[in-house]
This record gives sequence, structure tokens and C-alpha cells, in this order.
Amino acid sequence: MPAYIIVMREDSVRDQDALKQYQSLTRQMQTTIKPDPKVVYGNVEALEGDAPDGVVLLEFVSIQEARNWYNSGDYQKALPYRLQAAKHRAFIMEGL
Repeated sequence: MPAYIIVMREDSVRDQDALKQYQSLTRQMQTTIKPDPKVVYGNVEALEGDAPDGVVLLEFVSIQEARNWYNSGDYQKALPYRLQAAKHRAFIMEGL
């Protein structure tokens, strides 16, 4: 069953250098798990409530694969830079 990691940036980027470092590190990841990006910061239109500043949606084969990717050494090395760059919410969601 597919699973998705959804990351929502809740406000504007406050540290562009940290964001650039995060992007560089995630592009260099050596993990064998390769997410399938479905959404990467496209236009957002709020239907109810406030729209996030940006959204990333990554598809994985399973929840366990999504967890393994998120918890990988390579991603954990990059993560502090994303957290420094802006306020985010991230979660894993099981698909159909």
C-alpha cells in the first residue's frame, strides 16, 4: 500500500542559506530509497482555512519505506537545515 510524506511550510522562509543547504544535501542523498515526488511547492489555493506557504508530497511504496527514508542518516543530516529555514509540519499518511 503506498504511503506519502507530506511537508507543509507554514510561513515564509526566514533563512535562505539554510534552505539552500537543505536542498543541496537532499539532492546528494545516497539512500537506495527513492521517493516519487508528486507535489513540490506548486501554487496553493485555500478552500478552507489558511493555505500553507508551500507543500511537498512524496510517494513511497509503503509506510515503512517512508519511515526508513525519513530516518536515514542522509536525510537526518539535511533535516536541521529545513527546520532552521522555516516553520514546517511533516507527517506520513497511508494511501489507498
